Amino acid sequence: MRLSAGTSARLGASWDGRGTNFALFSANAEKVELCLFDSQGRRELERIALPERTEDVWHGYLNDVSPGQLYGYRVHGPYAPEQGHRFNANKLLLDPYARRLAGRLVWSDAHFAYRTGSPREDLSFDRRDNARGVPKAVVVDEVFNWGRQEMLRPNIPWEDTIIYEAHVKGLTQLRADVPPGLRGTYGGLSSPAMIDHLKRLGVTTIELLPVHGFVDDRMLVERKLSNYWGYNTIAFFAPEQRYAQDNPLDAFRTTVARLHDAGIEVLLDVVYNHTAEGNHMGPTLSFRGIDNASYYWLLKDNPRFYDDFTGCGNSVNLTHPRVLQMVMDSLRYWVEVCHVDGFRFDLATTLARGPDGFDRNSAFLAAVRQDPVLATVKLVAEPWDLGLGGYQVGAFPSQWSEWNDRYRSALRRYWSGEGSLIGEVSNRMTGSSDLFHHDGRTLRAGINHVTVHDGFTLADLFSYNEKHNEANGEDNRDGSNDNLSNNCGVEGPTDDPAIIALRRRLRKNQLACLLLAQGVPLLLAGDEVGNTQFGNNNAYCQDNEIGWVSWDGLGREGDDLSDFIGHMTSLRTRFPQIRTRRWLDGRRADGSYGVLWLTPSAEEMKEQDWNFPEGRFLSYVLGPAEPGQTPIFIVLNAAPEAIAFKLPKMTEYRSWQRVLNTADSEQTAASFASGADFEAPPRSVIAFAGSA
Repeated sequence: MRLSAGTSARLGASWDGRGTNFALFSANAEKVELCLFDSQGRRELERIALPERTEDVWHGYLNDVSPGQLYGYRVHGPYAPEQGHRFNANKLLLDPYARRLAGRLVWSDAHFAYRTGSPREDLSFDRRDNARGVPKAVVVDEVFNWGRQEMLRPNIPWEDTIIYEAHVKGLTQLRADVPPGLRGTYGGLSSPAMIDHLKRLGVTTIELLPVHGFVDDRMLVERKLSNYWGYNTIAFFAPEQRYAQDNPLDAFRTTVARLHDAGIEVLLDVVYNHTAEGNHMGPTLSFRGIDNASYYWLLKDNPRFYDDFTGCGNSVNLTHPRVLQMVMDSLRYWVEVCHVDGFRFDLATTLARGPDGFDRNSAFLAAVRQDPVLATVKLVAEPWDLGLGGYQVGAFPSQWSEWNDRYRSALRRYWSGEGSLIGEVSNRMTGSSDLFHHDGRTLRAGINHVTVHDGFTLADLFSYNEKHNEANGEDNRDGSNDNLSNNCGVEGPTDDPAIIALRRRLRKNQLACLLLAQGVPLLLAGDEVGNTQFGNNNAYCQDNEIGWVSWDGLGREGDDLSDFIGHMTSLRTRFPQIRTRRWLDGRRADGSYGVLWLTPSAEEMKEQDWNFPEGRFLSYVLGPAEPGQTPIFIVLNAAPEAIAFKLPKMTEYRSWQRVLNTADSEQTAASFASGADFEAPPRSVIAFAGSA
């Protein structure tokens, strides 16, 4: 027989070498039809009712379907928005487990389950077929020859990790030494020029903005914009096709293999907190039409509407076992089939919500904790969402690391000129123990960053006091108004040499602090070459020169800080106490120490020193992590004037070798006697290595 029952054991379309099993979860459906399409996705060839239902999984096996077959689903059931149900079999739906997409979303009113413009809004019902304008799922053969990469991954220890956040297209679209055919693609990431650049910086791990299949919002398309960043997911298993010339799954895996060959890990920014279907007035593309009441958080007293913790119109409900299964299956798929090394979870608080809000023992966090596949990869939370009680920095389990926005805020304020912050800065430079030193967590719990995709670039941080998002088409209303930036006296570009020099110095200071701070550093792609978004702090829709990294500063004196970053990453390697797993303590009973906080006169700081009015000078010694190692003395001066200080006078160290001075473009090494008088230039970072 051509059609048989198949199995419910594996969701999605699974080819076994002879035929393909199709399985789709829907608890509230009345019938599920599998629709097969021609190779162009334009003509529906056949519609087949899945013959079996097992534990709310509809399934069937077709012995003549092979890889390359395009398909979708039509799901029958009640259209009753007031009860949370939005079934409409006139709409072709994308398989949530699709491994590959064919075609793109072509917007029309037919994608909405209700009649657009009806006075009854989403309570009305639309009978138009939308199949021609939606992407189709593709049956795939997952076999891939990894070669020696099958068992070999970089496995960079957390303490040695340096993350580089990048957009697949934006990183290489304007990079002249990447072959033209590879620019803006997965292949561009692993081109020789990019690998050489990452190695020059000392980066160990590249974190990619979302590569799960996503669609462009209608509103943006009508403005001739797009969801450039990719936080509009519709397919949690399929690599986004716009970054590949042919087969996106194989293109992505080839790139991972080549990066692994170079010793570089790959992390994915994943968006499981919401989908591209938006609020109750959004389109019906997949989950909403398959089982709206299961996939999404709905308001208890009015399930017509969504409980939106994300600000994106809907929130995925991981308290439902099958929805949780989908997310876990997706994570394992990207690790086992695509060999990625970890994940950064967008708005991770939403994933850990229960009926009473964020729950540290939620089903999702418990599932991750016990999963043997995920135990081998890096897990990073963006520890907040927009719901009540959404800010949860420091609250995730010890298996997790978290974006530390407290570091970002403190160091932005400090280098923008705000005084009386030395206590806060001291905490942020030494791992933020006030946030993370509990429950067996170590210093890798905090991911330190100053700039990320969301907000100003590093160059813009010291070039603009205000956001300039007019190009986004929202009259500059979008994006944060709280940038903690300093334009150094002129808004935007300037020819004033003093302002240019100051901006460059401040960029170096932020990078120096980031790479001297305990915790895991995260760099934003392009910051090393002075990339600008022209004051746009929310370039999510700018698939153009605003959002792409400009490499004009590469090789340009003063703007290209690639070698400076390479020098800083080498200092992290040279001084293991920066990368230690142990939390710092002060002076110990035997006279040894983890950290000594010193006044400008090289005396150990007392309470009154921490409260020095408008203090902007901070200096400290990180002691050797192990006997025989070298201490490092770090001096931060955010004051607009030079500050005199003494080098530490320690009997075991006769001299101090200068290893860093952000005011010195040449990074000239020099040695100075213990206790010698020195001067910290205005707005500078200096570091010295102790010498016996």
